[in-house]
Amino acid sequence: MTRFEVWAPRAGNVQAAVWDGTALVRHAMTREDPEAGGRPGWWSAEVPDAGHGTDYGFVLDGADEALPDPRSPWQPHGVHGTSRVYDHGRFAWTDGLWRGRPLAGSVLYEAHVGTFTPEGTFDAAIERLDHLVSLGVDAVELLPVAAFPGHHGWGYDGVHLWAPHEPYGGPDGLKRFVDAAHARGLAVVLDVVYNHLGPSGNRLGSYGPYFTGAHSTPWGDAVNFDQPGSDEVRAFVIGNALMWLRDHHLDGLRLDAVHAVNDHGAVHVLEEMAAAVAALSAHLGRELFLIAESDLNDPRLITSREAGGYGLHAQWDDDVHHALHAALTGERQGYYGDFGSMETLEKALTRAFVHDGTWSSYRGRRHGRPVDVRRTPAHRFVTFLQNHDQIGNRASGDRVAAALPPALLKAGAALLLLGPYTPMLFMGEEWAASTPWCYFTDHEEPELGRAVTEGRRREFSRHGWSGEVPDPQAVETFRRSRLDWDEAGGGIHRELLEWHRALIALRRARPELNDPRLTEVAVETGGAEGDGPRWLVLRRGRVRVAVCFDERPARLPLPGTDPSAALLLASDPAVRLEVADPSGALSGAGAPDRAGEGQVAVSLPGAGVAVVG
Repeated sequence: MTRFEVWAPRAGNVQAAVWDGTALVRHAMTREDPEAGGRPGWWSAEVPDAGHGTDYGFVLDGADEALPDPRSPWQPHGVHGTSRVYDHGRFAWTDGLWRGRPLAGSVLYEAHVGTFTPEGTFDAAIERLDHLVSLGVDAVELLPVAAFPGHHGWGYDGVHLWAPHEPYGGPDGLKRFVDAAHARGLAVVLDVVYNHLGPSGNRLGSYGPYFTGAHSTPWGDAVNFDQPGSDEVRAFVIGNALMWLRDHHLDGLRLDAVHAVNDHGAVHVLEEMAAAVAALSAHLGRELFLIAESDLNDPRLITSREAGGYGLHAQWDDDVHHALHAALTGERQGYYGDFGSMETLEKALTRAFVHDGTWSSYRGRRHGRPVDVRRTPAHRFVTFLQNHDQIGNRASGDRVAAALPPALLKAGAALLLLGPYTPMLFMGEEWAASTPWCYFTDHEEPELGRAVTEGRRREFSRHGWSGEVPDPQAVETFRRSRLDWDEAGGGIHRELLEWHRALIALRRARPELNDPRLTEVAVETGGAEGDGPRWLVLRRGRVRVAVCFDERPARLPLPGTDPSAALLLASDPAVRLEVADPSGALSGAGAPDRAGEGQVAVSLPGAGVAVVG
């Protein structure tokens, strides 16, 4: 026996089309009566012979075709096919003692299931979980797995938000992955997209007012969070979030592009979601968290609901990425134009947002709002040197590691992993993977495929790019984006892998490196482009991270350092820890003059880094 339910408020007649082994048999559904306690716009029917594994769909107003269920838990035939009944109670979980991991103190690892391994499945990804454990990360963050068109893609054009992508392994495959991760002490975070749906296979609008033209988005009509009929749409989205956390045992969600979630109601849907997740966390007795991606630079997202905020647990911090990327690479195009100076990097490392009400030349206006560093814990900001956006949205999908010397990669990793925020690595970053990560799609409709290919090339042409733009629809573009795990075993790749392991181990061992107080972070900088060398010293308790960004060597002061401190980590054997003599001065390229007995300095080769304390 299965009870089929669907919200279709505009339909005059709804049928459940259920597979009986030879054909889809239509069963009349009954509209619920609100006066008798029913839900407005909902239809239901019980079918005795339907159960786990039964295919079905819904027929609206006697149409010729059966549509997939908006809440389909399983789409084995792709986004255009019928849905399949799935019984969550059948899976044999082994994580009964798992209580989750707090976001504070954690290191995240972003991975795309389809390119993380050659096989591109949940089960194949399980075989690489021990690598993540040995690396020292605490949580793996999966790019979207909700069913999307074709075999391969990024996942941000998903159209069946309740069904794990079948080519990855479907609902059982995801559960096996989560169960295996928990067995190894790893939390699992899932990227979910509630600001739009993909163009292919999206049939939600046939059922009801899931979208509205009252707000415009780059993807067309916006998801309806505040117009007539929006109560059920909000319940659909919040229920989806709870489903992933409850039924698939996920530990957290990363909410894609919440700045594109248009909701002008008094209680924002994100605040309502945060309250629902908090209630579920209390019920389940385990840690659950929500991380927002937002370009608003608005700390209200991560301010508690009691203090008038939305109550989300963390948000991505692009400003820290931009400041680090511009300082390491020298790139200044596009939104990097406001970044790159040592002063900007200092602000990013101590105040979270560079644009906190300041002028943004990229936007042509003031942008952002200040973070109260006295009250906002640093772990609420997720920071990174690489992520799927910052690589895949480059014209050729190239990684920053392809152009940087190893010493600068080590410097960037040290500032990221020993900095005050919640760090996140992108898959393969830990060994400086040389494989690109391109934008790729697998749309079945030829017209849509051509539009995606031509649109991407036009986009980069407008920005002056004259090089190759890989065809997103070409299978080779997808294949080139797979990780080459053999790289990690030798040469500079293995050296960088060990460097990342050492940094994460140090972060775990030293309590000051998990201190959430931004008021306890100090940064000293010197030098400028063309008048270098540029250098930076980050202080967290007794730990000092000294970085030289340029080719010329530098001798940097380490004020407050115990002269007997040992050099903990260095990017190069040439790095030296020194104590100045009573008459000496720590002068040296770009460093301020400082004299005094027992003063500690570190001598760095060009593009070097040392961690002392």
